[in-house]
Amino acid sequence: MKAVALIRRRVVLAADAFVEIAVWRVHEPVPPSSHEFKYRLAYVVAGECVLIYDNERGKGDHRHVGAGESPYEFSTADQLMADFNADVTRWNDEHGRS
Repeated sequence: MKAVALIRRRVVLAADAFVEIAVWRVHEPVPPSSHEFKYRLAYVVAGECVLIYDNERGKGDHRHVGAGESPYEFSTADQLMADFNADVTRWNDEHGRS
């Protein structure tokens, strides 16, 4: 069974910034994740990807902020979106973007 695309969207937030969201439902979890989603959420500013939430085989759920990477504790798809949006807001606040 193939993955089913649930959402694929680019949302422009400013002349030089956008978020790109892609979420699929998979028939088997992407190891070591234990849920039924494959996802990639990215925030791009001035051509640079400054924030990414994703899960990939061998790494599982994690997030990238700038050059750093840290584990992400996935609970639900709704919480994933809320956490990503909160990090976008936090990044904008920390970098003087409103």
